[in-house]
Amino acid sequence: MNSQEYIDVLESHLQASLDTRNRIVQQAKRQIWVTFRKEGIHKYPAAATDPNLATGDAYDVSFLANAHRHIFHFRVSIDVWHNDRDIEFIQFKRWLESLYSGQENCLRLDYKSCEMIADDLYNQIAQRYPDRDICIEVSEDGENGCCVYYNTHQPSMKVKI
Repeated sequence: MNSQEYIDVLESHLQASLDTRNRIVQQAKRQIWVTFRKEGIHKYPAAATDPNLATGDAYDVSFLANAHRHIFHFRVSIDVWHNDRDIEFIQFKRWLESLYSGQENCLRLDYKSCEMIADDLYNQIAQRYPDRDICIEVSEDGENGCCVYYNTHQPSMKVKI
């Protein structure tokens, strides 16, 4: 192979690598995420009577049956279709916060778990932003919580890149 042929092969490999990276960028799944916090009070009535919860030992969580306060931390991710503020995240955050602003300063959640809170929030978001994958994390005091993925699409076929 002469030097020109070598240069041509090298340039071909570099172009193929660039094409691959460009396809990856074009096909990338894009999401934005926002966080916010809200004070709330809830309880877990079953904790008082379920023998798996009211154990009477170091693992006893029967106290959860009583109403107790948390700062609920939310992290919401949602699909966007392009890079130029398809959903502007400050507006999205403000809208999410407004869903809870009509209530007292403190959410009254009764028996709702973090997962139930996430499901309720998903239903609100999906009405406004249909057909988008959404991930909602809800935690108690930023310490323990859930992460629920709402996948609106079938798993895509693998595309050779």
